[in-house]
Amino acid sequence: MDRKLIYLDNAATTKMRKEVVEAMLPYMTEMYGNASSVYSFSEPAKKALAESRAVFAGILGCESREIYFTGCGTESDNWAIKATAEAYAGRGNHIITTKIEHHAVLHTCQWLEKKGVEVTYLDVDENGLVDLKELEAAIRPSTILISVMFANNEIGTIEPIKEIGAIAKKHGVLFHTDAVQAFGQVPISVDEMNIDMLSASAHKLNGPKGVGLCYIRQGVKIRSFLHGGAQERKRRAGTENIAGIVGFAKAASLACQTREERVRKEKELRDHLISRVLNEIPYSRLNGDKEKRLPANANFSFRFIEGESMLIKLDKAGICASSGSACTSGSLDPSHVLLAIGLPHEIAHGSLRLTLSDETTKEELDYVVDCLKEIVQHLRDMSPLYEDFLKKHNQN
Repeated sequence: MDRKLIYLDNAATTKMRKEVVEAMLPYMTEMYGNASSVYSFSEPAKKALAESRAVFAGILGCESREIYFTGCGTESDNWAIKATAEAYAGRGNHIITTKIEHHAVLHTCQWLEKKGVEVTYLDVDENGLVDLKELEAAIRPSTILISVMFANNEIGTIEPIKEIGAIAKKHGVLFHTDAVQAFGQVPISVDEMNIDMLSASAHKLNGPKGVGLCYIRQGVKIRSFLHGGAQERKRRAGTENIAGIVGFAKAASLACQTREERVRKEKELRDHLISRVLNEIPYSRLNGDKEKRLPANANFSFRFIEGESMLIKLDKAGICASSGSACTSGSLDPSHVLLAIGLPHEIAHGSLRLTLSDETTKEELDYVVDCLKEIVQHLRDMSPLYEDFLKKHNQN
């Protein structure tokens, strides 16, 4: 095949759909009014804001007034966790989360610990799944919030959200889930799953960057996160990004409309990729649960190599991939997620995340695997660790 760009980092960000761009354009040109203004020119913006809110309410099975638009998923995570700690401080100061959360959650919890909040970071099993018994056992009289991600951004494992929600409700504890990776990929019902707060982001599902949402169940008493105006029913100050919100709503609608066929295709391609890698590249392993995983996610570890070198060589071959979260790409430390599932540092360093889209083809994946086989072998040939391993292996 002709060499071209092959983009397999859709967990980091996605390409905006043409329909999304077209839906946004009028609100950046002709209908650019401020939704908070009183004159008639602002009416299209107000209407678009209300209609977009209704779209998300329909997807999540909630009321429109429970949808709040934010600048990104990170802001939504910060808001849900920090504001809960503040608003419910009189009831308790204990939060439960996991060791594999996105840093938007982990760093927020670590910041709160400096303010006197107590945080329990739950272990996960070798597939990245939370133990429900351990979670329930961690609940104290002072527990005010459980925050567990819907699906992991690195290894793709989908957590038992409905069961976690039931435990939280049983004990009268608020439940927040970071659904940034799962939203649009799997069906979500906030009532059936007893979710009190949920975070999502547009650019993970072919929408624009710079816009997200926070679902907050009616009756949850958290306060504003940003101050300065009366937007978002006085809970999130700042002029609404109408074009971005319209694009987010369009992207979410398209994702839900195409989900069944898209997921079927992505799973088929993902499983083909996994099968080829595990069968054709020795000393490789799949990270994350084999079944309970996002349809477009494949995360591998390769022994005796270093992930950054692998990414550089893949890039030279026209392949965009990652070794973990895009938010930690500048870090030399191994993935906290891979360490949490029990991988030693030297194996965690040799990780590769490939995340597909509905535009990915089998031909592209075959090219990627063929390149990967050569790259891994080349890097191993230069590794003294691999040389020592082969000597010991041959002696036995």
